Amino acid sequence: MNPQEIKEFLKSIKHTDIEEMEYHSGNNSLYFKKSEIEHAQYPLVCGKGVVEEKKVQEKDFIVPIKSKMVGIFSISYEADTPSFVKEGDIVTVDQKVGQIEAMKIIKDVKAKIKGKIVKVLVSDGQAVEYGQELFLVDTSK
Repeated sequence: MNPQEIKEFLKSIKHTDIEEMEYHSGNNSLYFKKSEIEHAQYPLVCGKGVVEEKKVQEKDFIVPIKSKMVGIFSISYEADTPSFVKEGDIVTVDQKVGQIEAMKIIKDVKAKIKGKIVKVLVSDGQAVEYGQELFLVDTSK
């Protein structure tokens, strides 16, 4: 792939659910990983320094943490250990909030946003699918 083809490809997948991809062609390979970080909404600054508030509804600040794979969700290491997070907890970027097991492979579920867990949408031991919402996070906190 030449640089122009790569740019076009990245533009075409920008608004899809694809999070991670690896491409091989002959001796060439391409790997990328897209982040899910949502940017908070800030006031707009006009040319004369006047600040215009952007009208934002409360629901705009609620962002889901989604599953990156199919498997069995766990909210703690083992049944008798404390949960990684619970409703009301504040999470930071790259904080472990759960794990998913598929075919004896365990992958961590990490927050890609900072905020307060307002709702846990799945239970411990529940089967989850790719893209399924696991948590709702209030990023205004």
